[in-house]
Amino acid sequence: MADDLYQTLGVQKSATKDEIKKAHRKLALKFHPDKNPDDKVAREKFKRVQEAYDVLSDEEKRAAYDRYGADFEKIRSTGYQQGGGGFDGLDLDQVFGGSRGGAQFEGFSDFFEQMMGGGRGPRGPGSGGGRRRQPAPPTRGANLRHELELPLQTAVVGGKPEFYLHNDKISVTIPPGVETGSKIRLRERGQPSPNGGPPGDLILVIKVSDHPHFKRDGQNLELTLPVTLAEAALGAKVDIPIPAGTGTLSIPAGSSGGCRLRLKGQGVKKPDGSSGDLIVVLQVQLPTELDEESQKLIQQLDEKNPLSPRDHLAF
Repeated sequence: MADDLYQTLGVQKSATKDEIKKAHRKLALKFHPDKNPDDKVAREKFKRVQEAYDVLSDEEKRAAYDRYGADFEKIRSTGYQQGGGGFDGLDLDQVFGGSRGGAQFEGFSDFFEQMMGGGRGPRGPGSGGGRRRQPAPPTRGANLRHELELPLQTAVVGGKPEFYLHNDKISVTIPPGVETGSKIRLRERGQPSPNGGPPGDLILVIKVSDHPHFKRDGQNLELTLPVTLAEAALGAKVDIPIPAGTGTLSIPAGSSGGCRLRLKGQGVKKPDGSSGDLIVVLQVQLPTELDEESQKLIQQLDEKNPLSPRDHLAF
């Protein structure tokens, strides 16, 4: 990670999380291996962009990188943890050329065992009264966190999306009903161990994208459905999209704009197998341009069916 991560994403060091996310998304789409299948340069740039985003999107990693720069990876690989104190007079600043503080990492004692070549052994017969250095036991690698953005459809019905992390294509099974903030653990897909132990885990934090037509409210889904004046006034049966495919909605005659209709069981599935509902909100659409004859017909309709829709309004 010799490149400056901020320059890799094309942002200032003071960039906000949203600015970093937008820059990453733009560059990831530009250099994605699927769009540049035979371009080694694009593949390498995509890898650097992913590495930069993994660090700068995480507050703790970013704080450590801002403080130690290129030495950040050395600290993570050895297991530095803030506030651990010194060890036999060895100062962390002398090793990495910086001041302490910022991010926290696991395994402070392991770091010094690696630096000193072992731990403190017990004194006993044959030891010569000195210290016996014991090899450090294998330690587990650090866990990784990665935000995985999903379309609403995948979050509701489940799926098996693929994504790239450190230039590796990863496939994950998404169960139905996940929502923003849900976490999925992939065993041993995290950081490698520094001394022969098992890798850490990859923790996927789910973020569900907004949908242009559907909104989620708990286990229910809400759809704003455009209908014609005739469909609302006379009633109709119309096909609408539902999570399982296509469903039929019956619109009662005399429905007004804003009327809410319910399709039971067509919402988000619950863990026990039951489902929420789909709430359909009618939105009556009218022609933007009317000829003279159409205007007369609407006027006649209004005169034959007088209404007082604003009588109940009060301040």
